[in-house]
Amino acid sequence: MNPVIGLDVSKGESEVQAFLDKRKPYKKSFSVIHNNEGLESLLGFLIEVEDKSGIKPTVIFESTGHYHTPIIQFLEENGYLYIMVNPLLSYQAKKSSLRKVKTDAIDAYNLCELYYKEELEPYKQRGIQLLNLRNLSRQHETVTGIYVQTKLQFHAILDQVFPEYRGVFGDLYSKVSLNTLLEFNTSEAVMKAGENRLTDKIASECVSRSERWAKDRAKKLVEAAHRNPFKNTLYQSHLISLQMYIQMLLQYQEHLSKLDDQIDALAEEIEEYKIIQSIPGVGGKIAATIISEIGEIERFNHPKKLVAFSGIDPSVHSSGKFTATINRISKRGSSRLRHALYMAALCGIRSSRNKRLREFYDRKREEGKPFKVAIIACTNKLIHWIFILLKRKETFLDLA
Repeated sequence: MNPVIGLDVSKGESEVQAFLDKRKPYKKSFSVIHNNEGLESLLGFLIEVEDKSGIKPTVIFESTGHYHTPIIQFLEENGYLYIMVNPLLSYQAKKSSLRKVKTDAIDAYNLCELYYKEELEPYKQRGIQLLNLRNLSRQHETVTGIYVQTKLQFHAILDQVFPEYRGVFGDLYSKVSLNTLLEFNTSEAVMKAGENRLTDKIASECVSRSERWAKDRAKKLVEAAHRNPFKNTLYQSHLISLQMYIQMLLQYQEHLSKLDDQIDALAEEIEEYKIIQSIPGVGGKIAATIISEIGEIERFNHPKKLVAFSGIDPSVHSSGKFTATINRISKRGSSRLRHALYMAALCGIRSSRNKRLREFYDRKREEGKPFKVAIIACTNKLIHWIFILLKRKETFLDLA
């Protein structure tokens, strides 16, 4: 026998269907809640199927973002093999059915049937370090996205309150700049404070700078207040919004700084991180994203599988005598990995940091390839290098 248990995972619960063997469903499907009591009942059912078939069942379910996390932890703690299926694969299998019915019970049933139709490999458990690095890298990406949006909203309000403030400091988003604006956010407040008080405030916020520098910034701030078209702010709501956005920007900067430190500390402990960083043009953040998204290289036995995982494999289309000549990349893999590799390729060819990659890029351009096509070709080349380096545990300088 070859038993399998299909789980249709959703938020907080899963639908369970068991098969003892191909075309041999076992009992009716039932639902379990993702809490201790529900998972204990699932464990009891797994043991029951094992006793009935004489073999420990494999569990199959779709990748569902974070909803399947408690299921994975439960299965790993109890020593059960599991297969996490790409939703695209199970969706294509459902489309092959003539009946247009969609329920959780049927989805769990279809997953069991898919197990017997396809040659699916059990999910290879990833190391805790790499999972932690992936979580931190993704969190950094999320917070960065919110930070950028907050910057845009801050700009819109600053344009309506104190647009001339932009030229006072070299970096508008430095702590000294934001904290000064937080206290003196209108022309009226700046003029009332005077140059001496402004100098003291700026000097206290940036002790590493000289007093002369602080006086120069204070003078520029007074000049900006004189040029400012909004001498008096009519809308108090604008000032409230400006203060709120400044505080948010400062908080996000602090969060990102902490995440940077944690990512750097964790990445330094991982051997593969240093291997990836040996490639010219690949910096710390990109290297951390690449290695955390790939995980253990043992999961891939061929570079083409890594190419497909990143979603830059071509989507070939042909029918009869027709074969498409323009093939876009599939974009069906990890979007984060794909973006990191794309940025690594761009950085590599810029200023010829990576001479080998630059030569490859120039050759593609001479062949008449458009810019993006040439960059994707470079990304593909980069993936093959990464695969070889990680397999051999060598640095880029050792690559023949």
